[in-house]
Amino acid sequence: METLQEWKKELTDELTDHILPFWIERMPDTARGGFYGQITGEGVLVPDAPKGAIMHGRILWTFAAAYRVLGRKEYLDMATRAKRYVIDHFYDETYGGVYWSLDADGKPLDTKKQFYALGFAIYGLSEYARATGDQEALDYAVRLFRSIEEHSFDPVDNGYFEAQTRDWQEIGDMRLSAKDANEKKTMNTHLHILEPYTNLYRVWKDDLLRDRIVNLVNLFLDRMESPETHHLGLFFDEKWNEKSKGAFSYGHDIEATWLLLEAAHEVGDPALIEKTMAHCRHIVKAALEGYQPDGSLIYEHHPDGRLDCERHWWVQAETVIGLFYQYKFYGQKEALGEALKTWEYIKNHIVDRVGGEWFWSEMPDGTKNKREDKAGFWKCPYHNSRMCMEIISLID
Repeated sequence: METLQEWKKELTDELTDHILPFWIERMPDTARGGFYGQITGEGVLVPDAPKGAIMHGRILWTFAAAYRVLGRKEYLDMATRAKRYVIDHFYDETYGGVYWSLDADGKPLDTKKQFYALGFAIYGLSEYARATGDQEALDYAVRLFRSIEEHSFDPVDNGYFEAQTRDWQEIGDMRLSAKDANEKKTMNTHLHILEPYTNLYRVWKDDLLRDRIVNLVNLFLDRMESPETHHLGLFFDEKWNEKSKGAFSYGHDIEATWLLLEAAHEVGDPALIEKTMAHCRHIVKAALEGYQPDGSLIYEHHPDGRLDCERHWWVQAETVIGLFYQYKFYGQKEALGEALKTWEYIKNHIVDRVGGEWFWSEMPDGTKNKREDKAGFWKCPYHNSRMCMEIISLID
């Protein structure tokens, strides 16, 4: 590839010709509203699968952002479909917040309040407001922000609790997924509260919101980053004692570096920007311990020293953005070549040119992971679409 402009065109084509058409053509549930809950890794639609709040929030963000960046009506139509379904079905009119899941007909299925899911509803709704000026979307985003602050924020030890029952009581199982530890505070949920708060601040310049963004950035840099390894800790108790020593998520490390800098820039605090850049130089180096000669980034480091060398789709997408931030904002010229190498890996190993969208992952032996969803509770268009749009927007 000769120029950044050529890369920008490649990413635009990937977004408009490959990723988004899959979701437009295959995922809308025209009979029952919203979007189908699952397409398997083999490409089979499961029409009666439950519908997840995270998937719908991420679809809402993706198509609202695509409309804002590219201005195509079909993207606005998809975003509006998602917005209506989030507000009309996922939002809990009795207690506030959003349900974790609905059945295929749109009736509440799992009514717990996972604050990670509230974050993605804010992310999608605030992006819709940003793209269209829609007041209803902004109003609901603000309501959800206030629910997180009222019920999740810990005024004693700082940070945010993981989950509660439908009516905001303590819940025994706080885990985001089966593979997570059952701890009260996690890096992952804090990252995906910071992300929507930053986006909400773009359209709602509230003082408390700004303070909470600054607080979250500092929590990452002062509490979650290990001063020894510079990896981010994964699981903590309510007093911020780390419960996952020796466990690193390379993908979350590199994703956090650019989201933290984005947040610091958005609140416009020069001292915070300087601090964030100083820390994130080290966090990126730690993340790139998982960077492979073929340009891919492996998944995780376990406490016993074992490596999970699966190449997940979302990890590759976040690696491209994180490396491009190193090039763009830190002046690391070599990082551009590394980002392009990861993009080449994605094109050659992760993009499904036959079935559409991207594979969940490539296994260490080079086989494609078709056991996991092509679209589903966790497999959504936001990581790969965001990679395309973020780089498109950063290339002059």
